[in-house]
Amino acid sequence: MLFRYGRRVELRHLRYFATVGEVLNFTKAAQKLRVAQPALSRQIRDLEEELGVQLLERGVRATKLSEAGAVFLVEARAVLERADKAVKAVRDVALGERVEIHVGYAPSLTIELLPCALHSFHNIAPSVHVKLHDLSSEEMLRGMGEGKFSLCLVARPEKESMRGLKFELLQEYPICVGVPSDHRLAQAKSVKLAQITAEPLVAYSRTEYPEYHAMLKELFASTGSELRIAEEHDSAPSLIAAARIGRGFIIGPACLGMLAGARLKFRPLTPAPPPVQVGALFDPARLSDGVAKFLAAVRSSAGK
Repeated sequence: MLFRYGRRVELRHLRYFATVGEVLNFTKAAQKLRVAQPALSRQIRDLEEELGVQLLERGVRATKLSEAGAVFLVEARAVLERADKAVKAVRDVALGERVEIHVGYAPSLTIELLPCALHSFHNIAPSVHVKLHDLSSEEMLRGMGEGKFSLCLVARPEKESMRGLKFELLQEYPICVGVPSDHRLAQAKSVKLAQITAEPLVAYSRTEYPEYHAMLKELFASTGSELRIAEEHDSAPSLIAAARIGRGFIIGPACLGMLAGARLKFRPLTPAPPPVQVGALFDPARLSDGVAKFLAAVRSSAGK
């Protein structure tokens, strides 16, 4: 955080510096801020002294950002934007105006849970707007770490990747194999893993869904067979389309069958691997009233 550099750096200093840094002219900046130019110059010098670095290179005809000043301008803008959002959020709550929460979700895993949760939440908190973000598991973890999301509905992440976040289990789905509806295995009640070890697979992107690839690796290691991934895709609809035209089978949670409809048949694997665990990922330290109510609605929809 910027404020660790000194106790006297205030938002006022950041606003003054950001304005000067944008127009690169003290006279114009002073007019824009409606302060006297000498006072503005003094505030900028106080800031530089507090930080111990020169932020602006002052010339007779021009003012330029130093290398440190260019970096500090980016950081100052970010802090000011965050502060403005905080002020707006507090005022909206105080005035009873609409509040917005940001929720990340995995569409294929929440096809049952999310619609019911949104309906329930609207009934208990109609003034709170839920903005949904369709993202990969890695994007949700990054976004939660950066404070971009209030809560995410996601497959259970690896423990070491949660970094202070809490995962609350909501649903479990058995692992199945998805095959074209006209394939011979589509008629089976269940499919043994040994029956498909020689088949190519279509899979989620390794970079965005590392936990999925870890599951596949562990699953095939138990058979001593080599994992054959023909294609990788970044979304469930792409996987389903590829499997439908015969590019490979899909191994994934049973809820994928709800998205595939009649295009594919999903049959449980035997012996049954551990199920996919779906739940809410959130920061207990940043659980606002609106987020707490949304979490309650999700729990209720999951029968918890």
